[in-house]
Amino acid sequence: MTIELGLLGAYLTAAEATAADAVALEAAGYGAVWLAASPSADLRAAERLLDATGRIVVGTSVLNVWQADARTVAASYHRIAAKHPGRLLLGIGAGHREIDAGYASPVAKIETYLDTLAAAGVPADRVLLAALGPRMLRLAADRAAGTLTIQVTPEHTRRAREIVGAGKLVVPGHGVVLDTDVARARRLARDSVRPMLGIASYAGNLRRIGYTDEDLADPFSDRLIDALVWHGTATAVTAGIRAELAAGADHVGVHAVGADAIGVLRAVASAVPVLPV
Repeated sequence: MTIELGLLGAYLTAAEATAADAVALEAAGYGAVWLAASPSADLRAAERLLDATGRIVVGTSVLNVWQADARTVAASYHRIAAKHPGRLLLGIGAGHREIDAGYASPVAKIETYLDTLAAAGVPADRVLLAALGPRMLRLAADRAAGTLTIQVTPEHTRRAREIVGAGKLVVPGHGVVLDTDVARARRLARDSVRPMLGIASYAGNLRRIGYTDEDLADPFSDRLIDALVWHGTATAVTAGIRAELAAGADHVGVHAVGADAIGVLRAVASAVPVLPV
């Protein structure tokens, strides 16, 4: 069964996402909810949202392979997929050296994790990899449905599409601040990305696609902030969505920065129909 993601997805924190949030986002037209911040291996957060809705896809963004036991994840996948076929995606990622105890050989760790999922009967076309560099992107092409990423730009999406090829999913995610006061919006954006830009894998990926040490020095350049976190009106945000789609994205995830996340996400969804076909 093919999973229909649609054009637009919404990021919610796994520990905080509610059934009411999922219902509201489904009504707003979102194709998927992406559960951020290392969901637990029991996937109860995803199950709760799927139980409350009738169409929307729920994905993990991402399961941390150092924290979420692969056998538990596989059993959880089968439990939920039996109730909600074609509506659950497993996004998995290798974590970060700065955060995860025992971190080593991320590609090898992901390969072993995929082996365990496959042996337990989890279909490869229900798995996405958080892939930034070329080696992980090639693994996503060979052994998964594709890749999902955050803290990237259309240039990374273009390179990812070249590596994974046609027929694989490329799903970038971006922060959004709905505020026409540029200075205030950039301040919120900087606060939202600062923790992640201190992680070597994210900073290294941004250097690989053309950003400099000057861009990455806190408080970060305006051009970097504007590329990672779209701001302005909801209609203005659609320019970023168009750029990602033109670069090869299949679906774009939106993370609302600031207060009233559901209200921001609704506003973005209402502006998307103005996108050219």
